[in-house]
Amino acid sequence: MKSLGVYDRVKDRIVLGDSVMQAAQFVESGGAEVGIISQSLAFAPRLQNGRLWEVPINAYPRREQGGVILAWTQDRPAAEALRDFVLSGRGRAILHRHGFELEENSWISRRYG
Repeated sequence: MKSLGVYDRVKDRIVLGDSVMQAAQFVESGGAEVGIISQSLAFAPRLQNGRLWEVPINAYPRREQGGVILAWTQDRPAAEALRDFVLSGRGRAILHRHGFELEENSWISRRYG
């Protein structure tokens, strides 16, 4: 908000939630007129009556998220099949529809003790 020049105008009206989900609940219930929430939550059917404005990338860096297959997983083939689906064209399309993007080489394979 500071980089966009609006913070000083709204700082006295800001209510902070404990999580992005709580901020979405404030907006959904009418307890807040505006919320800064994840795009995936904004696409949820219960919030689609509002208007979406995407924060410009130069105003605040995107959050990077990741996935991991743990060494002690009980069904490694199923975990690998899920990973492969998420990284496939169909999986990427589903993620995109819900506000997520994957870089081309986003899967990094590492082995932890």
